[in-house]
Amino acid sequence: MSKIAYSDIMCYLCSMKSKVFVILVCFCCQILLAQSPQPKREVRAAWVTVVYGLDWPKTKATNAESIRRQQAELIEILDKLKIANFNTVLFQARTRGDVVYKSAYEPYNSILTGKNGGNPGYDPLAFVVEECHKRGMECHAWIVAIPLGNRTHVNSLGNNSVTKKRPSITVAYKREYFLNPGHPDTKKYLMDITREIIQNYDVDGVHYDYLRYPENAPQFPDRNEYRKYARGRDIDQWRRDNISEIVRYIYKGVKELKPWVKVSTSPVGKYDDTTRFSSRTWNAYDAVKQDVVGWLGEGIQDQIYPMMYFKGNNFYPFALDWQEQSNGRQVIPGLGIYFLDPKEGNWTIDEVEMQMLFSRSNDLAGHAHYRVKYLMDNVQGLYDRLTDELYTAPALTPATTWLDNVAPSAPKQLEAQTDVEGYITLKWQAATDNDTQNAPMYVVYGSDSYPVDTNNPANIVAQRVKATSYTYVAITPWSRKSYFAVSAIDRYGNESEAVQLSQ
Repeated sequence: MSKIAYSDIMCYLCSMKSKVFVILVCFCCQILLAQSPQPKREVRAAWVTVVYGLDWPKTKATNAESIRRQQAELIEILDKLKIANFNTVLFQARTRGDVVYKSAYEPYNSILTGKNGGNPGYDPLAFVVEECHKRGMECHAWIVAIPLGNRTHVNSLGNNSVTKKRPSITVAYKREYFLNPGHPDTKKYLMDITREIIQNYDVDGVHYDYLRYPENAPQFPDRNEYRKYARGRDIDQWRRDNISEIVRYIYKGVKELKPWVKVSTSPVGKYDDTTRFSSRTWNAYDAVKQDVVGWLGEGIQDQIYPMMYFKGNNFYPFALDWQEQSNGRQVIPGLGIYFLDPKEGNWTIDEVEMQMLFSRSNDLAGHAHYRVKYLMDNVQGLYDRLTDELYTAPALTPATTWLDNVAPSAPKQLEAQTDVEGYITLKWQAATDNDTQNAPMYVVYGSDSYPVDTNNPANIVAQRVKATSYTYVAITPWSRKSYFAVSAIDRYGNESEAVQLSQ
């Protein structure tokens, strides 16, 4: 079944009654699962939520042993994601006016130690970045942007709260505090936090959540700024422009520092009404003033992770709408896998599988799972379904070719040595590129046939290898590879030709 035909069928099915729709979509997805190869490039992401310890941590870091246990909890999550062939971790680095790394601007979140501002004795962001990279996964710093928490939380931070340190850029609204998007210094403050992360940590992306106004908030207390800065615009358009200016300012600031670092947001899951379906007033454009399609068209986003925690007609047509208006940027639907938990919703695992296959068949850039706890708990067997059917082979993340589309030079002179225990050590001559900031890494491929087919993701043995050697250890004797190849890959995802191990 061609992609165009499948898309047309889906648009038709979206207009049908729900029961028939589900039956036919299930049928189409089973055909796709049987016939469609898994892509070599696809974002496979999971959100790791730190606030309230929802996903991590469970242990408070108060001494050497508890630090070790806290780190071990995170390693267990990353190991399971690696086994399931995930390649992207969205790690919550800033929650609500506090953080999980050493910052000059905001205090440590109390979840780490049980105390506000308590130093956990190590840097969790540095730790997770290093551990992700060891496993060949990207790590994106997830930053909650505008909300600062309720009064109890803000009061608990005392003089370390931004509401006390920078009161001019904060406002109180409905018993909560927010950064004020209408104040021109808000974008500078968020960029200060972003700059601190990018300069001090080797993150692969910065990912902004709640970069928006509170939903349906006509009385948001920004009238003084509106009178001062509106310049004839109505208040809704002025507010949209405020959010867009923050996005623009941060995007340009990031690219000046490290142009390969991906900039993304998680907008509300429906942009606006479509020609196919109404958003029923719950959309990014009107309800929270996010002109996401405008950001994509202007090129001030590399990725978006729309929070598409919906079923049926509330997912499929809106996913198509995002893709049709993406301007070539990467759209990764956020999947509400928490609804698989009977305490949260009434979803079945087939719903998640259908959404994943639909996204894949219509060239969306991948999937993001909210939250990682439901993967770790294997709710309704989702983790097993991924490892057994949907993510059976590794995948590279899609290249950001609008930033750079020049592949590094290929490595040379691949050699192999086998020791007495059967371990195979591969060595090669490095790619000759001299860009120290964008030094190439390597992808190792293995196969039972020569030459190794580097277009087949099942042949990916390792990725993001920084050294010019790699020791291959087969998981089982019968899975041992006989032939190998190595390519170079840069921080933008551009991949060179591969050097094959001579027969």
